[in-house]
Amino acid sequence: MTESKHKISPPPDPVQIGDRLHSAAIHLLRRVRARDSISGVGPAQLSALSVLVFGGPRSLGELADAEQVRPPTMSRIVTSLVHSGLVRRKPTDDKRRIRLEPTAKGTKILQEGRQRRVELLAQVLQTLDPQELQQAAHLVEFLQTLVRRL
Repeated sequence: MTESKHKISPPPDPVQIGDRLHSAAIHLLRRVRARDSISGVGPAQLSALSVLVFGGPRSLGELADAEQVRPPTMSRIVTSLVHSGLVRRKPTDDKRRIRLEPTAKGTKILQEGRQRRVELLAQVLQTLDPQELQQAAHLVEFLQTLVRRL
């Protein structure tokens, strides 16, 4: 009997891949978020503002749920955003409830921050050779598929 020249590899371990993906995603996010300090707005406020700018107006409870914090914590964040002129409280037909929406200033700060992060990523991507850039494009599509499955 002769041994095959091709060794069959075991299938990749989903837990190990998940661990490495998690770590890489966190490190990538931390590095691009470093540019957010330019805005003068703290990370918790920027995150909540992002939900309102890109996801639309929400109630305090909906915003707290989206940010996975308790309503009292979100209330403090929103108060800071309102005092900074980045968010406004808008009354609803139900006088017991309000909707939170970004102001033009809040939207501008978020869009500028996103542009800074995208520019940083683009600078790094421009250093790749065409094959690596194609791999990055496929990776983005794959990550979007993963996100849809979560």
